[in-house]
Amino acid sequence: MSLELVSTQEQWETICTLDDLIPDSGICTLVAGQQIAIFYLPSETPALYAVSNWDPIGEANVMSRGIVGSIGDELVVASPLYKQHFNLATGECLEQPEHSLRSYSIRLENGAVEIDI
Repeated sequence: MSLELVSTQEQWETICTLDDLIPDSGICTLVAGQQIAIFYLPSETPALYAVSNWDPIGEANVMSRGIVGSIGDELVVASPLYKQHFNLATGECLEQPEHSLRSYSIRLENGAVEIDI
């Protein structure tokens, strides 16, 4: 009988401060070799979202430059290349569900923006 241990421990890394973010817009950060798009939406709860910066349809690192908005009850970012909409919480593409962005847990702790790697 073999026993496999799976770690569920979170590994939070500070990536910037809240003052570094632009309200209602995205920025790109490099974490553990991955480009991640961070969005700060101060009028929403939660206010911070993190998804992969890689657009799987346009095949380029551009998602941080996308336009944020909502479709129905879903907060989305529109790819700046071909305008597909990706859910900011889940990464799911609304128009082409076979494509998605990786989503990351993100939080604000004492003014520091932290991401769970």
